[in-house]
Amino acid sequence: MDQHLTIVNHPMVQHKLAYMRDENTSTNRFRQLLREISQLLAYEVTRNLDMTTKRVKTPMQEIDAPIVAGKKLALVSILRAGNGLLDGVLDLIPSARVGFVGLYRDEETLKPVKYYFKVPNKLDERLVIAVDPMLATGNSSVAAIDMLKEAGAKNIRFLCLLAAPEGVARMKEAHPDVPIITASLDDCLNEKGYILPGLGDAGDRMFGTK
Repeated sequence: MDQHLTIVNHPMVQHKLAYMRDENTSTNRFRQLLREISQLLAYEVTRNLDMTTKRVKTPMQEIDAPIVAGKKLALVSILRAGNGLLDGVLDLIPSARVGFVGLYRDEETLKPVKYYFKVPNKLDERLVIAVDPMLATGNSSVAAIDMLKEAGAKNIRFLCLLAAPEGVARMKEAHPDVPIITASLDDCLNEKGYILPGLGDAGDRMFGTK
């Protein structure tokens, strides 16, 4: 994964994303689609993991079977909307350790404000996958990655559902070593910092809030 930005163009990812964009999709259906699409995106974000082998005995013979090497992965949800992606990724990687970064966006300045931070230990020995559905201005994502690096993380990947060019540029400037995996690179941000065409506020649509 040497590219800074990977867009997952798999037909099932794009199909599910189309229904998530639809304003008529119910809260329940939106959550279900997000869980399903995050599993598919998880396949891409875990590509090229370090591997080793384990001696196993099949019903036929013993073999050296490939398994993932190193410490268990760390999944870090950027609250609150990150939890929607987290569930689907955990379906694929149930043994992963889980952390949370609590940030909210000041609607006046569009700057992130930290209110919670709890992550697994030994981040320097783990692949850390940070998840947040929307990479909009990039300010919250950059702040979250800053905190993860301060906590020792060295190998970080960022998984999101939608990205805006402005957010991708901001992340590349601040953290060029952190690859971004997304289902779509949308057109731009509006004056309020929302992604266009986007899908609205992911947290509100996921939890049924306004």
